[in-house]
Amino acid sequence: MALPYQWQYRLDRWKATLQGFFGGGGNQQPRPKLCPNCGSLVGINATRCHNCGTNLRFSMAAVNRGLSGVFSGVFSGPAPVTTALLVANLLMFGVEWMASAAQGQGGLSILGGMGGESAYRLGVSSPYGIYYRHEWYRLITAMFLHGGLIHIGFNMMSLMQLGPALEELYGSSRYFFLYIFTGAFGFLVSSYTLHNSLGASGGLLGLVGAMLAITSKRGGSYMRELRSRLFSSVLILFVLGAIRGIAIDNWAHGAGLAAGFAIGKIFADRQPMNARERQIANALGWIAGIALIASFAFMILHYRDPLPGQA
Repeated sequence: MALPYQWQYRLDRWKATLQGFFGGGGNQQPRPKLCPNCGSLVGINATRCHNCGTNLRFSMAAVNRGLSGVFSGVFSGPAPVTTALLVANLLMFGVEWMASAAQGQGGLSILGGMGGESAYRLGVSSPYGIYYRHEWYRLITAMFLHGGLIHIGFNMMSLMQLGPALEELYGSSRYFFLYIFTGAFGFLVSSYTLHNSLGASGGLLGLVGAMLAITSKRGGSYMRELRSRLFSSVLILFVLGAIRGIAIDNWAHGAGLAAGFAIGKIFADRQPMNARERQIANALGWIAGIALIASFAFMILHYRDPLPGQA
């Protein structure tokens, strides 16, 4: 059966990208190329960019450009990182649900009663695991776990409302760093106050904090209205979190919000404009990406470890 046109186009695009990424290219004649970091036109035999000095054979910018080409067929559009985060959260929710079902949790627990042993093994933020077993990867893996359909539903709707605008403003690399760092910082503070926690809302509050920082640096009636709406939403969330019996982690939310506000004050309210800014942005994106991959790798390695209280 022939592939649909869209998938044939994507496969051809990936093939061409991978050929260039790994040095292939068939019988094409050599031709001048563009620097992956600053975009300057460089010679056929050049090994370094004459404008910014980037190594053309191997550099973080070159790898970043190559990988973005490989994945652009799947995560195309103006907000590829937001889309990837949405997919990752949904996939982990599926894994969490299957693990919970294997532990005997089923039925209506999927709405809001998931957790327990399966969540702990998949990397929930746990003071015992973090400070006693030194499983620091939990600060990141917990961002991709949720307590049920209601929990992940609200969080993913918030992600799709907040994420695309900030990703377009900051660029994908800095936006990715913002989300991962603020979420991890939120769980760090939450675990220090002896809370077991999970969910994407620490990183989401980090996005809100960055938006508050942006509105504080800009004038105009629209910015004032947006700031007022953000303050109202945050206030309602914290009031709900203060009500006994409602499982909302105000410590993770508050720390994520504060971290996002601080980063929003530091970041320029635009995409990187020159070679140095792009290098810094790429480095931040890779730091977040490596931390994310390493965290899930450690989670898999420790998945079968004894639970707290077991020998």
